[in-house]
Amino acid sequence: MEYAIGHFLKLSSRTAATEVFFQNFFIGETVDGRSFMPFGFSGTTTNRQGDNLTASLVFPNNELSRSWATQALEEAWLAEVEVYLMGPTDSSKRTLLYEYFGQVTAGGWDETTLKLELSTVLDAVDGNVPIRVMHRSLVGRLPTSSSFGL
Repeated sequence: MEYAIGHFLKLSSRTAATEVFFQNFFIGETVDGRSFMPFGFSGTTTNRQGDNLTASLVFPNNELSRSWATQALEEAWLAEVEVYLMGPTDSSKRTLLYEYFGQVTAGGWDETTLKLELSTVLDAVDGNVPIRVMHRSLVGRLPTSSSFGL
């Protein structure tokens, strides 16, 4: 039995007023409301310190992709990428391997490709995520000592 990796992509503005949906496996088909767009997803990696490195999406550079990509860069859109193990001919035979959630933080294009870089909210080192302070409204009552009883 043959399998391949396919990606389902949802890009949306922060208010979700604008959303685009694509899949990159079934050419010329619309699967679960996602039309075909040839794009690549770099995936995610982490180093030994736990810092997440940026992921990237690569699209063909044409008027269709530039129309929404410029807006995605200017407004720091949110991205959800679902990575599936796909059956080669049947779009219903797929298994979700993992999901990646990120924010468009950088990008650009050359003659042939358009690239969007995604940073995850878990990447506090590179993404400059504001520090959160733990307090009762976030986590409930905090212990005042290290001892406990049964």
